[in-house]
Amino acid sequence: MAKAIFHKSQRVFVKPVGTWALIEQVIPHWVKDVDEPLRVSYDCGLGRRFEAFELVSEQTMRQNDSSPEDDNEDDLMLEQWRIDRKLVKWRSDMLVGTNPNPETYPVVVTDDGDWGGWRVTGSEFDRDPQRVEHQARMIVHTPDLLRVASRLADFAGTNPDDLPEELRPLAQRCALILRQVYQIDRDQVEAAAE
Repeated sequence: MAKAIFHKSQRVFVKPVGTWALIEQVIPHWVKDVDEPLRVSYDCGLGRRFEAFELVSEQTMRQNDSSPEDDNEDDLMLEQWRIDRKLVKWRSDMLVGTNPNPETYPVVVTDDGDWGGWRVTGSEFDRDPQRVEHQARMIVHTPDLLRVASRLADFAGTNPDDLPEELRPLAQRCALILRQVYQIDRDQVEAAAE
């Protein structure tokens, strides 16, 4: 269940837009027969609703002692995905007991407009709900894992002498995965290294 992190009229930095704005409206997303909202979004008067991960409060900025412009550009290019819960319409009441989140199934939203992403069919979800829930969590955290892999590969590339011997194979594996994800040609990588 979601809790509101920001409040109406609070000044926040909107990361996707790169500007400060005031929250005009806090919008909870409710589901029938659930006591708390499944998620909360925020209207900042910028043309669309934003999720909490896209906003930074003034207080957080001061605590971190950094400006939003200091963020790594690569981090801005990586997406933020989230799990949305959709109501199960096809299920009979006797199957509800096997689902860790009764009456809902996960949908990974990879688009800012609350559509697009990953979902499974009802029959596939009913076959193994725990596996589908696990897959959804893995997919949602992929951008964060790519950030970690990128930082490790960058550190290994810029500080090869400071990298412990045990981490060298891990850094090489991270670089290989990043090449595959971003479809970087091996010739381009070798030319850049020279």
